Amino acid sequence: MPDNLSLDAYLFFSTRIVRLFAYGFLSVVLALYLAEVGLAEAQIGLLLTLTLVGDTAISLWITTHADRIGRRRMLALGAVLMVFAGILFALTRDFYLLLLAATIGVISPSGYEVGPFLSIEQAGLSQLIPGERRTQVFAWYNLVGSFATALGALCGGGLAQLLSGTGMTPLGSYRVVVMGYAALGIALLALFARLSHSVETPASVPDIAQTVTSNGRALLGLGRSQQVVLRLAALFSLDAFAGGFVIQSMVAYWFHLRFGVEPALLGGIFFGANILAGISALSAAHLAARFGLINTMVFTHIPSNVLLMLVPLMPNLGLAIAVLLLRFSISQMDVPTRQSYTMAVVDLAERSAAAGITGTARTIGASLSPVIAGSLLANPALLGAPFLISGGLKIVYDLALYRNFQAVKPPEETKGSM
Repeated sequence: MPDNLSLDAYLFFSTRIVRLFAYGFLSVVLALYLAEVGLAEAQIGLLLTLTLVGDTAISLWITTHADRIGRRRMLALGAVLMVFAGILFALTRDFYLLLLAATIGVISPSGYEVGPFLSIEQAGLSQLIPGERRTQVFAWYNLVGSFATALGALCGGGLAQLLSGTGMTPLGSYRVVVMGYAALGIALLALFARLSHSVETPASVPDIAQTVTSNGRALLGLGRSQQVVLRLAALFSLDAFAGGFVIQSMVAYWFHLRFGVEPALLGGIFFGANILAGISALSAAHLAARFGLINTMVFTHIPSNVLLMLVPLMPNLGLAIAVLLLRFSISQMDVPTRQSYTMAVVDLAERSAAAGITGTARTIGASLSPVIAGSLLANPALLGAPFLISGGLKIVYDLALYRNFQAVKPPEETKGSM
């Protein structure tokens, strides 16, 4: 953990840990729970898609208003929506009520960040630390999140297996995990309440109305940074669309369908995967300092996507797990570098909006693919298709990102070349 951080920065690390533990805790059993409730594969895919669609609309509104209404208030609202979704998921089997909870509430089917939290926390952290430490702090921030997701996946799968071993039905054991997710949302709300006023937008930062585009208009909280943010958002949405085919819940379900893997082993698989992902995120800071943010993003991401495409081609469970874990060992190097790059190339007054819009673009992209993946998993002949489609599209994203932004350097890299 980086030292010499403020209390608010450490609180952001704490909220990240609680939130990602909750996401991992639920994600391993989420699709299994919905199947036990009585939903078909296509309905599960639709539900997970609408989960991400709802997060998109809510997150966009919250993040583009956070600087004006208050970052702490918006973070607390997100935690309340997380609690709401967990409680409603636990209390009903009705498909339409589950759709309501998925659309309005905050649920992570992937085990990774959803909702408005990350965008607001990124903006807050960026103003609490100097620019030269930003990538390093973001790397640690992602590392603790990956470890928390890993531990959550292990605990969620292990708890469900333990409860089933005591005679509880699979549905009952999965429901306990869902209720635990709601309880963690309450803990998150309590942590957000401890943040100080210093995490709010500084009074010295000009209002977005004073930072306009070349045609004199601001859009969704963006002024001069509008063009670069929209270009990044378009590319990030493609990457997320590709990733939506292999969200953690769907991959867990694939292992269950293909090899009959039980929840406890699923939890162990994703515990190891997320530990490796966290370590890869931490190493990204060292690579970025030497090779640059864009180069690190692209040239670590391409081989990880090749490995992703190899997972369904493995003939047995052991090899499939090995390739998946190898993929995760390099898969997250682009995450802190992507976050740091976005914060670096936009105006200070537009960081919350930039993080919110690029994050929303990712959510939109990710929301479209689970429904397709669900339909593919319903066909035994197409079980491996989500991995192949995802890896191929991600490589297209990598090449497009390099072509469009290789020459656009963040300030710290420009200074280093002078």
